[in-house]
Amino acid sequence: MAASMTDAIKEIVTVYAKKGEDATVLPNFASSGALAKQIVQGAPADIYISANPKWMNYLVENNRVPGKGVGTLAYNTLVFVGPQDLPVSSLKDIATLQRIAIGSPKSVPAGQYAEQALGRAGLLGQIQPKLILAKDVRQALMYADRGEVDGAFVYRTDALLAKRAAILLEVPQRLYDEVTYPIALTTDGAQNPSAIAFFNFLKSGEAAGLLKKHGFVVR
Repeated sequence: MAASMTDAIKEIVTVYAKKGEDATVLPNFASSGALAKQIVQGAPADIYISANPKWMNYLVENNRVPGKGVGTLAYNTLVFVGPQDLPVSSLKDIATLQRIAIGSPKSVPAGQYAEQALGRAGLLGQIQPKLILAKDVRQALMYADRGEVDGAFVYRTDALLAKRAAILLEVPQRLYDEVTYPIALTTDGAQNPSAIAFFNFLKSGEAAGLLKKHGFVVR
């Protein structure tokens, strides 16, 4: 499951377990790309949640997820975080900084969205040499929270978990594709009654309330 879903999914799993369900849910959190590649290579998984359609499509193309079973679990937005006193009010201000963390665009959707936004703003060439690549969005947040970088591009839901870093800028939505979280049962999961039961709970109103609690948008 996408790293940015960590806290929300953990709470959903806890609530589900209290309902007395027999199945044990074992979530695995990492970048969407890393998880998708592991599944294609044979790693066991019943449910996959991505932070963008790209990696879900990758699993569909590799026959690990039935295409007709893909839905959208939630939505998110991209923000820039850093010290509260950092003078950043636009993307152009970020270009004046020296160390900027993002999830590696090769496998981390948050990094891909950030790169897309910077490209559309005409700033990618200027900022790219300053980028510090993180293995996932949570690591990018950690770098900013610890002061190891000047700031970081993360999802709003992750930014709300920061202890020191603050949201300095909401990245304009027109600059990047909408952040969606596709969800689907894998081909194995579609044959597993316990996986199907938890999948249905993830799409329930109760789970939606928990996702909203953690800052996600559910429609």
